[in-house]
Amino acid sequence: MELPSVILTTGSSVCFFKLVNCGISKLSMPESACRNAWKWRNISTSFVHSLITGIWAVLCFYLHPRMAEDLIATYSVFSHALVSVSIGYFIYDFLDMVLNQKLSQSWELLFHHCVVITCFGIAVFSCRYVGFAVVALLVEINSVFLHLRQSLRMASLAQTTVYRVNSMLNLGTYMVFRIATLAWMTRWLVLNRDKVPLVSYTVGSVGMAIMTAMNIVLFYRLLQSDFLKSSREGKKKEK
Repeated sequence: MELPSVILTTGSSVCFFKLVNCGISKLSMPESACRNAWKWRNISTSFVHSLITGIWAVLCFYLHPRMAEDLIATYSVFSHALVSVSIGYFIYDFLDMVLNQKLSQSWELLFHHCVVITCFGIAVFSCRYVGFAVVALLVEINSVFLHLRQSLRMASLAQTTVYRVNSMLNLGTYMVFRIATLAWMTRWLVLNRDKVPLVSYTVGSVGMAIMTAMNIVLFYRLLQSDFLKSSREGKKKEK
């Protein structure tokens, strides 16, 4: 993809997710979510992004298996477009949070988005490491369940069977598509140190370190909220 195509794809993605957000605002929402309608729309839009890009990332490797053998130079227009679309989403979500949420509440995600946009931008404009970026987007498979969890909590459905099943799926996919994937990506980066320029290696290493730290903290919070806390509450009821 040439530069004009990249800009067009990324810009179209920003507009698409803005339209998705506007469309969600026209739909009815749970009464309990009305207290924070912006957050409901934001999470729902993020859910749509995760669903699209999670499936898209898997298809990239299914349709072009050679990319898994060479994450640096091998890529397809299909996978390049995926990374461009994701950049558009993260730009949109960054602006949405800046305009609608206090910095003290969103600085972690804003920082996360800056790191992702930088790393994905290097891949898209250099046409290298696209495969590595697609591996990173496998994380979105877990994000489907992560966003669904947030939506169920906002809808006051945290005590339902659906929520408990989603919690288990969320934790399982978190282990596979976040922790294990990030560990594999870190290992790949170290093993391929000689094939990656210093600047790209530094940006990638810093990005991976930040993502790993954030994901460990989030994993602990999920474990604490959905499993350890509920286990303690169950023991109290038995007493």
